[in-house]
Amino acid sequence: MTYRQEASLARARSIPDCVKDGSQFIIVSHSPILLGLPGADIFTFDNGLIHKCKYEDTDSYQVTKMFINEREMLLHRLLN
Repeated sequence: MTYRQEASLARARSIPDCVKDGSQFIIVSHSPILLGLPGADIFTFDNGLIHKCKYEDTDSYQVTKMFINEREMLLHRLLN
């Protein structure tokens, strides 16, 4: 694991500790790790409407899952 990866995970780890102490965060991110933190309320701005959505319904989750499960097919479609 690189330093950058470790630093990113360390930041993600510190958020739940701060929340336990009463902190609140507004985070704008496409990171499936940050979106997946326990207790996160995820809002999307799809079609000009702001609304809550489930983690599994986010584009970040779906694209990451598709890439992990079907990397060769996805890369073939993107590059050919």
